[in-house]
Amino acid sequence: MSAACKFCQIVERTLAAQIVFEDEVSLAFLDHRPLFPGHTLLVPRRHCETLSELAAEMVAPLFANVRLLARAVEKAMSADGSFVAINNRVSQSVPHLHVHLVPRRHKDGLRGFFWPRQKYESSEAAARVAEAIRQAIASLQHADM
Repeated sequence: MSAACKFCQIVERTLAAQIVFEDEVSLAFLDHRPLFPGHTLLVPRRHCETLSELAAEMVAPLFANVRLLARAVEKAMSADGSFVAINNRVSQSVPHLHVHLVPRRHKDGLRGFFWPRQKYESSEAAARVAEAIRQAIASLQHADM
């Protein structure tokens, strides 16, 4: 736990929040500034700032809860679907890993990704990027062994 972290304070019950779910792994509560009613945040109980810092044994149970909550938010809010997202450092208003679960409706005004997209300059450039990512995956998998 981090005493200065607002999400740790919610987990510890020293900061109030509308808690909607909790188990031994994680806790979920309503975002206090929702995109839409029902916008929920799921946080691991143990403090970590980003997805890459989440302990390996916590990934499966955390994402099982993400799956459960995505379904629950859609059902509770009579939504057509949901938006599930994680920010890692950039745009992360609280430096504690959290998953956004936002109910969505067709034509709700939310426009997916808000940044301009661009094409690769060539298929060779795309291939170089793909190879760099494959090499990074291989080195990370080797380091985890």
